[in-house]
Amino acid sequence: MRRTALAPLALAAVLFTAQPASASASAATGPGWEPAPSAPWDVGAGARCDFPVHGEPVVDEVVRRVLGTHPDGSARHVAYQGDLVVRVTNTGTGAFYDADAGGSAVVEYGRDGSQSWTVRGPVLVGVGEGQGNLPRGLYIVDGVFTMRISPTGYKDVRLLHATTDNLCDRIAPAAT
Repeated sequence: MRRTALAPLALAAVLFTAQPASASASAATGPGWEPAPSAPWDVGAGARCDFPVHGEPVVDEVVRRVLGTHPDGSARHVAYQGDLVVRVTNTGTGAFYDADAGGSAVVEYGRDGSQSWTVRGPVLVGVGEGQGNLPRGLYIVDGVFTMRISPTGYKDVRLLHATTDNLCDRIAPAAT
C-alpha cells in the first residue's frame, strides 16, 4: 500500500462520498488529531456506474485536524490523512476491487455547503451524471489536484499532475 504525506482530504465520500487519507495515522499522534472514519455506502445502478455499487473501508486509519473555524465554531479548514483502502463491489456480480484511497487533503468548508479540496491522492471521487467536469463514474484520482464541490454537489476536479482510474470499469460485468 502506498503511503503519502501532505495536506489531506476527507473524501471517501466525496464522492458521494469521499473520505480523506494519507500518511499513516500513527504518524499523526500530535495534539488535535482525531479519528475520521469512513462509513460504508451504497449507490444504485446508474448513479455512478451502470450497476449498483457498495463501498466499505477494509483499512481505515484516517485522522483529521481542524486548522481553522468559522465564527460560530464550526470547522472551516480541516486536514485529513491516513491509510484508507475501500472495497468497491458490484453488488450484482460480486466483483470487487480494493481501492487505495489513502491520499491527504486540506478541505475548506464554505458556509453555503460548498467545499474546496487541495489534494495529494489517491482519493476516491464519485461523480453523478451531469454533476461534474468528469463523466459519471467512481474514480481513484491519484496525484496533485484540486476539487471544488458546489452547494448543489457539482464537482469541478482540476488535475494539476494527476491521473484518473474509473473503478466502474474494474468491476463491470465481463463482456460476452
